[in-house]
Amino acid sequence: MLRYADKVRAYCKGISYEEFRGNELLVEACVFNLSQIGELVTRLDDTFREENRQVAWEEIYGLRNRIVHDYEGVNLRLIWEIIAEDIPALQRELTAIKQQLEKRDTV
Repeated sequence: MLRYADKVRAYCKGISYEEFRGNELLVEACVFNLSQIGELVTRLDDTFREENRQVAWEEIYGLRNRIVHDYEGVNLRLIWEIIAEDIPALQRELTAIKQQLEKRDTV
């Protein structure tokens, strides 16, 4: 998940919403990576999700469903807001979880 989030942020670094929405390849790459993050949520067990409630697992999976099933089309403004606002927070949360797991594994 962190790898996909990192890709999305890297793709969009330094560009505006207008540049984003005007670049079909970029939009498709970002939407694909966001859907992959959502897909990976399904592979997490309930205990892990419960232990890491700070992450909006349901919303992430819900976005995946909207993308995959194209419910009323993908709202590019919403996708952009997710990239600009939610993905940085998700990166921080996933990085913290990863660090905790690595600490636990070395003890």
